[in-house]
Amino acid sequence: MHPPLDRPHPECVEEIDDLYHCHATTSKLKFWGCNNVKFALDQCLKKEKQNLLVELNKDAAEKRAAEEDAYQKALGKEMSFEDYLKKDKDFNKAMEDRRRMEESRQKK
Repeated sequence: MHPPLDRPHPECVEEIDDLYHCHATTSKLKFWGCNNVKFALDQCLKKEKQNLLVELNKDAAEKRAAEEDAYQKALGKEMSFEDYLKKDKDFNKAMEDRRRMEESRQKK
């Protein structure tokens, strides 16, 4: 299944035109007549989506850090949960014990 082709897909115009042409010229009784064209369109749409996600998420870490800072200020806290865990002696001891136990299992 592909997304609606009536919205603009600037990177896949040629593949969309090929699919429309294949549908117009291939018998409807031949179920798999346009599979190669459809596969090429799917690959193009997948690449287009990956490029769009890269563009949308290029500054996600900065946005996330800003959101975390705003959240901490709203709560009146000075450190994040991750920072709290780094300073928590009991948590660090439990994580060290867990790491040692996993290492001893791997040696057996």
